[in-house]
Amino acid sequence: MHQKRSYGRVLVVSTLVGCLEVALTVVVVLLYVRTQPPPDKPADYTAIGGTLISLVPLVGFISFLLSLVFVLPAVAVTDLLGRRFGGRAAWWPAPLVVAALLAPPLMCFVAYNDVEPRSVCVFWASATASLSLGALIALPRGEGLLRRVALWGTGVVAGTALFGTLGLTVGLLPAYEPPAIGPQTMPGSWVDHTGGTLVFTSDGRVTASGVGGRLANDYPSDPSPSCSGSGTWSYERGRDVWTQKVRIDIPGCSWPAWGIGGTVREPRIHQNIGDPGSGELYKLRKATSASPR
Repeated sequence: MHQKRSYGRVLVVSTLVGCLEVALTVVVVLLYVRTQPPPDKPADYTAIGGTLISLVPLVGFISFLLSLVFVLPAVAVTDLLGRRFGGRAAWWPAPLVVAALLAPPLMCFVAYNDVEPRSVCVFWASATASLSLGALIALPRGEGLLRRVALWGTGVVAGTALFGTLGLTVGLLPAYEPPAIGPQTMPGSWVDHTGGTLVFTSDGRVTASGVGGRLANDYPSDPSPSCSGSGTWSYERGRDVWTQKVRIDIPGCSWPAWGIGGTVREPRIHQNIGDPGSGELYKLRKATSASPR
C-alpha cells in the first residue's frame, strides 16, 4: 500500500525546483556572457546582483503559481490513472498534462500577437520540459524528498558555477579573446553608431569622416566634436591578441592607439572613453559591401 500523497509537499517541491531552474539559468547565462565580446558599456555586476537578490521573492511567487496551475494537476492526473488501472502511477502522463494545459494560453497569445510558429513551438517545448521536471521530481512519496531536492539542486547550481569558472580559467570553455586581425584586415570602411567612418587603404592611408563625435540627441548636456581629415595608419602586432593596436595619425585628431575587439567575422576597433578605468568603449565595426553600416 502506497503512502498517501501530500499535495502540499508537491507544491513546495515543485516551487523549489522552479527556483533552482531559474538559478541554474542565471549561472549558465553569466558563463555564456564570458565567452562573448564585451559590451560598449561594462555591466555593473554589483547592481545586477542586487537586482537578482531583490527578485527572489517574485521568482518564488511565480514558481508557486506555475506549480499550482500546471504541476499540481499533472501529478493529480498521474495519481488518478494509477488508481484507475490499479497499479503504480507511471511518469509519462505528467508531461502530457503539462503540455495540454499550456496549449490554451499559448494559443490565445498567438491569436492576439504576431509571432512566428517556430518560436511558439520552441517556447512550448521548453516550458513543458521545465514544468514537467518539477512534476516528475515531486512524484516520489518517500520521506525526505524536499531535503534531497534542496541539497542536490543546490549542488547542481553550485557545481555548474564552479566547473564553468574552472573551464573558463583553464581554457576548456572558449573564454572571449579578440581576433588576431593583422594589417590585411584593415583596408575598407569602419563605421560607428552615429554614421562616422574611417576608410583605410592598403597603402597606409586613412580618411576620417565624423569620427568620435557624440550626437546632440544622445548627449544633450555633453556633445563632443567629431574629427574629419586624412592621414596615415599602421598596425602593431603586440605581444598577443590583447595588445595588438592600430595607430592612426590624422592632423587635428589626437587619438591614442586603437584597440582590437569584436570577432573574426565582425572585427571592431575601439577607444576607451568616459572616466579613467570605466571600461566604456567607443567602437567602429568594419562594414561589408553586402550590408554597409
